Amino acid sequence: MAIKITPSKPEQLIPKPTLSTIDAVALIIGMVVGVGIFETPALVAANAANGQIAMLAWLLGGVMSFVGALCYGELSTAYPDAGGTYYYLQRAFGKNLSFLFAWARMTVIQTGSIALLAFVFGDYASQLLRLGEYSSAIYASIAIALLTILNVLGIQQGKWTQNLLTLAKILGLLLVITVGIFLATAQPSVTTTTPTTQTTTFGLAMVFVLLTYGGWNEAAYLSAEVSDSQRNMVKILLGTIAIITAIYLLINLAYLHGLGLAVMAKSEAPAAELMRLALGETGAKFVSTLIAVSALGAANATIFTGARTNYALGRDFPKFAFLGRWSHQNTPVNALMVQAGIAILLVIIGAIRRQGFETMVEYTAPVFWFFFLLSGIALLVLRYREPNIPRPFKVPIYPIIPLLFCATCGYLLYSSINYTGIGGSIGVIVLLTGIPILIFNRE
Repeated sequence: MAIKITPSKPEQLIPKPTLSTIDAVALIIGMVVGVGIFETPALVAANAANGQIAMLAWLLGGVMSFVGALCYGELSTAYPDAGGTYYYLQRAFGKNLSFLFAWARMTVIQTGSIALLAFVFGDYASQLLRLGEYSSAIYASIAIALLTILNVLGIQQGKWTQNLLTLAKILGLLLVITVGIFLATAQPSVTTTTPTTQTTTFGLAMVFVLLTYGGWNEAAYLSAEVSDSQRNMVKILLGTIAIITAIYLLINLAYLHGLGLAVMAKSEAPAAELMRLALGETGAKFVSTLIAVSALGAANATIFTGARTNYALGRDFPKFAFLGRWSHQNTPVNALMVQAGIAILLVIIGAIRRQGFETMVEYTAPVFWFFFLLSGIALLVLRYREPNIPRPFKVPIYPIIPLLFCATCGYLLYSSINYTGIGGSIGVIVLLTGIPILIFNRE
């Protein structure tokens, strides 16, 4: 009698824990300490009554981020998954909402952030060698393509690129801090307060501070790839917040010492102005190079983590299955390629509008803060609905800490809606286009 042999299914490749704690820290610092710290300190100074208030705002930003990191510490250790926030929302609210989040990440949040960072790189690269009328967009597209290729080649290439870019960024920032504190000195008359005619708004200052701290939550998307994640994720989250807070306090102290609050508040590029004051045009050119490197590092980290959500979407929804394929190089190749295509399309749109950076900020902010708020609510829901799930780390002072995190996100959502124009509306509309796609995807 013949024996019927059923062909075995090919092995399904899944994410493997190949990232060390240092790799994860480099990715998160590289993403958070991007280009904002070179722009927003002037906006914070303009809305602070004096230098002490400005420094307090940056310290509070670190404290609020630490609160959020505690919440994500519980979520990422109880539910380690490459989908990160996508997976938490799915567990708490079901597949429909998690689909819309993944759709938003793929079309608005992550791709918009990649395009924004690439535009910043393009702006500064164009100062060194201009490539015609659309120079910034050309550089931005090239950067997205090259960084994506590096990540497609394998996780080792992606993480070592990130480690080197983050190291270069931190060394550059330490130089700026050293110059500001020890070599440059502002006039005594402008070191303490803003002009008496200026209206200051501490709440608006905090909006800019918290936007600059944004991105630490991307650690959640590494939880399936970090070695011994249930033990290390909390260390990664809290450790990176501590490092980032120290960097932000020191760089702002350098700005205040070297420029003074009034000059800082009026400056469009405080880091460049500080370095020009101390070292001349050579110092200003150094800052331009540093900002370009920072933008590249943040873009690479955003590309790395963004593709993980696309992978989770393909893993869970059959019509997007092509995104859910993990390669032998331990990277989601198709998810990376689709992400790059959308980001380059957004670069083209930004180039047409001729306000690439501003367009991408408006495009991403309201949608980002909406889902960030839902992630805090998800922690509360999952504590109630799944009390028996092992939680290697639990948020202290529950539920006060999660509620404080939700209140912060709610405030930033409100502020982002108030301060964004048509770009914010476009982002929301693109998010809503996911609804008919979700309906079509149902079997």
